[in-house]
Amino acid sequence: MKATDEYQILHHCIRKGQGVFTVTLTTCASNIAEEVAEYADVAKSIIELAVFGAAQNRSYSRLADFTDTIGSRVSGSQNLDMAIKYMFNAMRKDSLDVHLEPVKIPHWVRGKESAEMIAPRNKSLAILGLGSSVGTPPEGIEAEVLVVQSFDELKRRASEATGKIVVFNQPFVGYGETVAYRAYGASEAVKLGAVATLIRSVTPFSINSPHTGWQDYQDGVKRIPTACITMEDAEMMWRMAQRKQKIVVRLKMDAKTFPNVDSFNTVAEIRGWQHPEQVVLLSGHLDSWDVGQGAMDDGGGAMISWEALSLIKDLGLRPRRTLRTVLWTAEEQGGVGAQQYFNLHKVNVSNFDLVMESDMGTFAPVGLQFTGSRAAQKVMEEVVKLLAPINTTKLEMNGEGTDISLWMQAGVPGASLHVADSRYFWFHHSEGDTMTVQNPRDMDLCSALWAVVAYVVADLQDMLPR
Repeated sequence: MKATDEYQILHHCIRKGQGVFTVTLTTCASNIAEEVAEYADVAKSIIELAVFGAAQNRSYSRLADFTDTIGSRVSGSQNLDMAIKYMFNAMRKDSLDVHLEPVKIPHWVRGKESAEMIAPRNKSLAILGLGSSVGTPPEGIEAEVLVVQSFDELKRRASEATGKIVVFNQPFVGYGETVAYRAYGASEAVKLGAVATLIRSVTPFSINSPHTGWQDYQDGVKRIPTACITMEDAEMMWRMAQRKQKIVVRLKMDAKTFPNVDSFNTVAEIRGWQHPEQVVLLSGHLDSWDVGQGAMDDGGGAMISWEALSLIKDLGLRPRRTLRTVLWTAEEQGGVGAQQYFNLHKVNVSNFDLVMESDMGTFAPVGLQFTGSRAAQKVMEEVVKLLAPINTTKLEMNGEGTDISLWMQAGVPGASLHVADSRYFWFHHSEGDTMTVQNPRDMDLCSALWAVVAYVVADLQDMLPR
């Protein structure tokens, strides 16, 4: 344990009235454990209501109604505007304190798109253009294909890339590493003279399903059309290339980027009774891609962040600090709404106790991921023990989330929901992201975990030590 962590724990104990000369770390840790343990009955009440009581299946039903009514909600779209209005009205009807905070967000429109392999045989290719991609000329682009499996191979075969459509058939070795091909493939290929790129979808599993996502053009580099293709078609073209067959593809994309538009982060609160200026923040993002229903990514995270407040309100609970749910806008474009929220509220960074984000699905919960000081981790280890009735007492390192990352970098403790997410990237950013992926009991368990952690941290005598 670092000296700074020892001081933080010591300071916590002294504030509780213990003598500075007699306090020990062991005694202090015991007192923290005792304070948190006093919330056992409250935690059980939250869990009972969420999993077995009147709120059973509520978060699932809310999500189903929301996604069936609105559908997909891409940044800049009318559907996203409708989604924000829907959630504003729904949470206000739920007797929460709700307001909207204005932001500017990107507006990219996919338009019509198609791809066809015309040699060595005719075959329609399932594609999804990537966010921010430019379109093709109206007549499309018809060109021979160069298939590579890595950026290194592309560089080795640089002389072959001029005038070609480069197909990246990179294997999926984990999202964090593989997504670089989606993000930067077009800019890397155009440096060598490519006219377009087709990227193997970033997924470990496919039923001929393309997966979209945001991509980034590098400054000072020509912009060429780029889209994702299915795992099956990428592997097929790789095999053809290995047999030295000439592959020709015709690509048409009407994609366009328009000026940024007005939007909102949607905020709901239960104000604290003692320290209303101090905040425990729960969150998920309200936008999605323009395919599927955005139920998993991230409708579920948004709904459990609302449900957590509903559970606490329904039980007549009011914590010392403010519980604030933020439903982010334009997360898929790089956390745009969250960045502007941080810029607006960072002046009060010392009053943010804990920031929480759910954006890896709401499958069966496994535990809580946490980033914070060693002293804060000791407190959180006690908090998650309250989740024993639903067997999610595991506290893991490294809380994560695009929308809370700036707060964590500024020193605010952060937490993310760890779920049984092995199937997450099967459906991610695809037409398969629908309510069929969701399970009502899993969502109840996620809601219970989210509510217990948020309430207890918000009601402890002291904020989490930095």
